[in-house]
Amino acid sequence: MLAMWVKVKVKPDARERFLKAIEVDALGSEGDEPGCMRFNVLQDEQDQNVYYFYEVYRDQAALEAHRAAPHYAVWRAAADTLDGPAQATRCQTVFPAAAEYWLRNK
Repeated sequence: MLAMWVKVKVKPDARERFLKAIEVDALGSEGDEPGCMRFNVLQDEQDQNVYYFYEVYRDQAALEAHRAAPHYAVWRAAADTLDGPAQATRCQTVFPAAAEYWLRNK
């Protein structure tokens, strides 16, 4: 499994456009990509312009397929809504670690 946290800061006047684009990407990722196990979008409680994405993919090939998907292009087209670069941290799943769990609960 390949997991990641992505932190983005959104320009306040572009928040609605950002939210529409990331919703398309998140829902498309979980709904249309067999290799995407999870795509959650979270808003920081103290700064409403900071968002976190929690993404889990079966493997590197699934992440590459995600980046080639049409819903990802919608998200990339809205990159100008960000106030600075995205900060991504790659992780390994610990609990649950088994691929069977992620596939069973998709």
